[in-house]
Amino acid sequence: MTSATDRSVRWTRLLELLADSGRLSVEEAAERLGVSPATIRRDFTALADQQLATRTHGGIVATSVAYDLPARYRGADAAKQRIAEHAASLVNPGEVVGINGGTTTTAVARALAGRADLAELTIVTNALNIAGEMVLRPHLRTICIGGQARRESYELHGPLAERAMAELRLDTCILGVNAITAEGGAQGRHLDESGINAEMVRRADRVITVATADKLEKTALARICPIGDIDVLVMDTAADPESVAAIRDAGVQVDLV
Repeated sequence: MTSATDRSVRWTRLLELLADSGRLSVEEAAERLGVSPATIRRDFTALADQQLATRTHGGIVATSVAYDLPARYRGADAAKQRIAEHAASLVNPGEVVGINGGTTTTAVARALAGRADLAELTIVTNALNIAGEMVLRPHLRTICIGGQARRESYELHGPLAERAMAELRLDTCILGVNAITAEGGAQGRHLDESGINAEMVRRADRVITVATADKLEKTALARICPIGDIDVLVMDTAADPESVAAIRDAGVQVDLV
């Protein structure tokens, strides 16, 4: 049986190849990746189901979403894919879910979109790339808050975004961070984005933070929220045990995947 890790690595590579050429055939992809045509056909179908590519006879072509995004947004590495799938599994049907921008949160959004059981799910986001992908899913309702766009992260920020978030209520906030510590809490690099992220946290009944192990014990410019505002931290197993223990001692559920 193919593992989720192997699959995510293949998907990332396929999206990289697709970004270079705009089109891939089953035969070409199978040869480049060293797997069977049957495996590639299943991968192509999965990418098409997630609106990351458009299926054609004998291959796929790039959608605007997959083609225009920088490489880091086109697919998740193995650790981010595990984090994304686990975080998505914690969301219940009918919830209103806030998602901020970032590569890990983008992977979570795609994992949520892949769950056909999540009927009547509402996605609230300040990330243009996430909104652009989620709006293509007929079983999801997508709300994109307004504001000024930051080119580096696709996130909207500023007074308009703050006003919009102040009027909303979230069941769950999926929070991506630049750094996290037991003492400093969740942190971000940019003041404006961190302010919007903090408002998402305040408006949510539950906060699930998603971060790879390299974000642990780093520091960043702005604090999004104290560690006690986080309900669940989903992180990969490379996380430092002592740092994880300190966060658990602060009352946070830490799921290592």
